Formats: sequence, structure tokens, C-alpha cells
Amino acid sequence: MPPRKLSLDELNRLSVDEFKDTEKFPYCLILDDIRSLNNVGSVFRTADAFRASKLYLCGITGQPPHRDITKTALGATESVSWEYTADVAALVKQLQADGWVVAAVEQAEGSTSLSDFLPEPNKRYAFVLGNEVTGVQDEIVQLADLVLEVPQFGTKHSLNIAVTTGIICWDFLQKR
Repeated sequence: MPPRKLSLDELNRLSVDEFKDTEKFPYCLILDDIRSLNNVGSVFRTADAFRASKLYLCGITGQPPHRDITKTALGATESVSWEYTADVAALVKQLQADGWVVAAVEQAEGSTSLSDFLPEPNKRYAFVLGNEVTGVQDEIVQLADLVLEVPQFGTKHSLNIAVTTGIICWDFLQKR
């Protein structure tokens, strides 16, 4: 007998209230000047799917409520803990002072390939994802504790931020 697609009821997903009360994984996501509201909404969904502890929206990154974010987030703006801060550098410094390991996701000299990245046990990680055109700001790359690069093998220079976020989250959870 061929496989059967599960119904939504059979997926046994958490309710929003249950999600809020559930322990989150020890990482957060920082969106640095993301211009596409659809990308922001997609990252909300990914943060929900992979139970990120928090999502920080920085600089020009759009914030809920907005119909383009809501359209792609599919309710994740209600479940995911998020905060807006204008100054991403100040946020990075504060997270580092609080013991977080900050990883800029960027193509940079001396970067660590994601395939070689091994998260340290009992450490919390903050992954910074940058603008769709210019990437993570140079200042933030310099401030970061490490720079992670997603290996790519085609002709394009980068991946969409929503795709990259999914790869980063999945990789982190698989390795911890």
C-alpha cells in the first residue's frame, strides 16, 4: 500500500499556548536589515518549526503586524517570541555579554563551512542573517564570535535568506 499523506489533525502539532510554554532550543535568530516582508514571515515559520528561543528583528527589518509577514508566517507571529531593536551591533554586544555565541552567516575570509561547524554543548547561539543584497553588515561580521558559510556548488552567489535560515536551524538541531 502506498504512503498516505497525514491530515492536519494527525500531525499532533502544539497549540500556540502549548508552544509558548514549551522549552525552546538554545539558539536565537537575528535578522539584520531584511527588506522583504515575505522573507521575514518565512523566517517566523522556520523559527516556529525549529523552536527557536527568540527572533530579533533589527534595522529596517519589517515587524508584525503586516499582511505580507502574516501571509507567509501562517500564524507563527503569534507563537514565536520576537523583539525589535534598531541597533543590531548593540544587540550583538548585549547577547555576547550574556554568554551567547554570536555567529554571522556570511561569505567571508576565514569563515567556517557549515559542514565543519560543531556547536559546543551547553552554549547558546545567536545566528545573524543579513540583508538580501548586501548581507550581514561588516561591523557585525567583525563583532561576531564566528562566521558560518553555507557551502554552495552552483553559479549563484547566495541563497535566499529564508532558505538559509532553514538550513542553519536544521543543521544546528541535528548537531547538538
